[in-house]
Amino acid sequence: MAKIKVKKVKSAINRTQTQKRILESLGLHKMNQVVEHDDTPSILGMINKVQHLVSVEGTK
Repeated sequence: MAKIKVKKVKSAINRTQTQKRILESLGLHKMNQVVEHDDTPSILGMINKVQHLVSVEGTK
């Protein structure tokens, strides 16, 4: 399974509760924190909803 790295680049302050929960479910709590996830449709859907707050880098 392919892996992707997700980095939190913007703050969750003044964001909706849904967006805050998505960031927490991705494992992103602090600024510039990087987490690695499997490249699955559910993870990509979560990233799509908070794409303005994170940056994504594909890895193998």
